[in-house]
Amino acid sequence: MKQQRHEEKIIDSVKKIHMIGIGGSGMCPLAEILHSKGYILTGSDNNESDPLKRVKNLGIKVFMGHNPENVEGSELVVYSAAISRDNPELVRAEELGIPTMERSHLLGAITRKYDNVIGVCGTHGKTSVTSMITQILILNKYDPTAVIGGKLPLINSNGIAGDSEIMVCESCEFVDTFLQLSPDITVLLNIDNDHLDYFKTMENLVASFTKFISMGKKCYVNGDDELAQKACNDAKVEKVTFGFSETNDYFAKNMQKGKYGFTFDVCKGDQVLTNLSLHIPGYHNILNALSAFAVAYDMGVEVKGIKDALEKFTGAGRRFEFLGEYNGFCLADDYAHHPTEIKATLTAAKNLSYNNVIAVFQPFTFSRTALLKDEFIEALSLADKVILTPIMGSREVNTFGISSEDIAEKLNDAVIVDGFQNIADKIIETAKENDIVITMGGGDIYKAAYMVKEKLQ
Repeated sequence: MKQQRHEEKIIDSVKKIHMIGIGGSGMCPLAEILHSKGYILTGSDNNESDPLKRVKNLGIKVFMGHNPENVEGSELVVYSAAISRDNPELVRAEELGIPTMERSHLLGAITRKYDNVIGVCGTHGKTSVTSMITQILILNKYDPTAVIGGKLPLINSNGIAGDSEIMVCESCEFVDTFLQLSPDITVLLNIDNDHLDYFKTMENLVASFTKFISMGKKCYVNGDDELAQKACNDAKVEKVTFGFSETNDYFAKNMQKGKYGFTFDVCKGDQVLTNLSLHIPGYHNILNALSAFAVAYDMGVEVKGIKDALEKFTGAGRRFEFLGEYNGFCLADDYAHHPTEIKATLTAAKNLSYNNVIAVFQPFTFSRTALLKDEFIEALSLADKVILTPIMGSREVNTFGISSEDIAEKLNDAVIVDGFQNIADKIIETAKENDIVITMGGGDIYKAAYMVKEKLQ
């Protein structure tokens, strides 16, 4: 609390802010919000990107490359978690006595500037639901500010700076980042066994969600998820439930498969509020849409406005994102990196009318792959064919003796291919007419999908 007050004091007392890694998907929306509030910004980055173009188009001065002189004249330097402590700009800021702040702390300070902050949390589905709520509010003229973990096609960005007191914020539990935020309303989608390298036990993970929910006044919680219910009950806040069971405040009924996703009735008590036809596949997206519907409905958005916005929603970037048809097969990309997500994505694909589902999976981190190896095998076995990459270690060293071979040998039709060009060639060689290929993973496997697009366009 003391730390948060100190950070707010800094934000309130400075005007000139330099952002290291300003083109990052997490930094770009914060730059946009600060810019809209009249701060004078500069930034630096090593790579050109769409978010960086967006920042430059706002008239923000961006330096390519990290150089000590870039921070001179700033009153605060903000950096993303990916920036190392020996970054020349951070080192120079400390030499000059310029205060520095990690991105999640800045985001926390920004949430305290808004009267109605909606924090969307849970192990799976955060980006989709944050995107859905944002889309509903934008299309119904509520003018929200939003920070999203993926690109929302409606705004072609990871965030937007609005003029209202409403802020929608994706709230990630990784290393307790979300405890920096100050939500008024929380949405808890589910709790699953992820990030246990940090939390160690499921009890610690649930307790962390309870802490986050306790910061708000009201929690929208998945009434069918036992751990989510426990976290919410322990928080002792006003509770609104959603789910498939009719004991929930909001529930789905009469579900039918459509061409692009499920069609179902949205019910509250004994009342059918409307019928929804989703344009995103997967049973799990019924729950995602229900949670977004409940939040918007209780905010006073008209049913027709919510329905129209949700039926126009085609997914967030890398969330079962259809990339097009090539050589007669369909190409899609998904962020799924945990067995539960892979299972949901592949089940959604199997429910569509394709001949074969081909999963192209990049395992992310050695610890997660070792801990959940059997679950990964079970989830990937839903696909007709699997192309695996070697494990992307990210921040870890492989002290676990785990490799992609340990997964491939237990699957019926699996190969391991290294290098994105080689993977793209393998996809083109393997996929036949009316198959669907889905690249999946939390790393940079999407690059292989885009190489397929380039080769076949």
